[in-house]
Amino acid sequence: MKQAIIIGTGSYVPERVLSNGELEKMVETSGEWIVTRTGIRERRIADKDEATSDMGIKAALKAIEKAKIDPKKIDLVLVATLTPDHAFPSTACIIQSKLNLEAAAMDLQAACSGFVYVLSAAKAYVEAGLYHNVLVVASEKLSSIVDYEDRGTCILFGDGAAACIVSGEGKGLRIRDVILGSDGCQAELLIQPAGGSRSPASKESVEARMHFIKMEGKEVFKHAVRRMEASAKDCIEKAGLQESDISWLVPHQANIRIIEAIAKRFQVPQERVFITIDKYGNTSSSSIGIALDELLQEKKLAKGDHILLTAFGAGLTWGSTVLTNE
Repeated sequence: MKQAIIIGTGSYVPERVLSNGELEKMVETSGEWIVTRTGIRERRIADKDEATSDMGIKAALKAIEKAKIDPKKIDLVLVATLTPDHAFPSTACIIQSKLNLEAAAMDLQAACSGFVYVLSAAKAYVEAGLYHNVLVVASEKLSSIVDYEDRGTCILFGDGAAACIVSGEGKGLRIRDVILGSDGCQAELLIQPAGGSRSPASKESVEARMHFIKMEGKEVFKHAVRRMEASAKDCIEKAGLQESDISWLVPHQANIRIIEAIAKRFQVPQERVFITIDKYGNTSSSSIGIALDELLQEKKLAKGDHILLTAFGAGLTWGSTVLTNE
């Protein structure tokens, strides 16, 4: 059976920087408090006319270039996003068209767990022999749904995109075992209340600011730590590895306290936990992909190194996977 390999990665973040100092002028907060509670010093914000697909395309082009693959050989596009260009058509179809790919295309929505979810789907398609070269994209324009009057959420989120090519041939990072999970009973903890069929857009929904992210931070924190730890440990065990075998831990970049809590539960030195949250904030589905791409740019991996990815998001959803450098 073929094995799914990540043969190239790419990422993109917008040029505009939104610093903690600027947020101090927008809501009642302080830069020191934001750093202490979240680890975030700044985040990137897309231009008004820069959509989710635009950022995804820029990340995808970098991944295609690094993979040294003929775009004509890409036969499937999978996009993770909770901020699509439109409700329909899918953002994946827009990216497929603008890249002039002869490929099937679809979106997948698992909130902040999206990158792990689309990797698992790409792995399944490739190893089943249904598709051969999959373009995976995770792109988010969270600034389009952030309430910049809500100090509890506006300090957290930023924009950005990540991409990779998953293939059944070539060298790179083999996608090992994957553990996914969900708990829809906790859906109300992190939600965009209006804009869907449950509560279509109306004058009342707009006035009530229901089209923005709403979050019960303390409850989300507790679930995030517990679910990420459990899925990550299950994934390591399923892969036949020990915690000490993990070379790098790349967690969802949600909050430095969550990351530190997860790191303490593993036999992975703090210097082996890759962190980008200070620069970009929480970019939802794209956060792990951006971190993975930067890890590969900044660190030289040895053959046989294992990278543990673990994520948690609205839904509730969570997931972990192990990548092995081959």
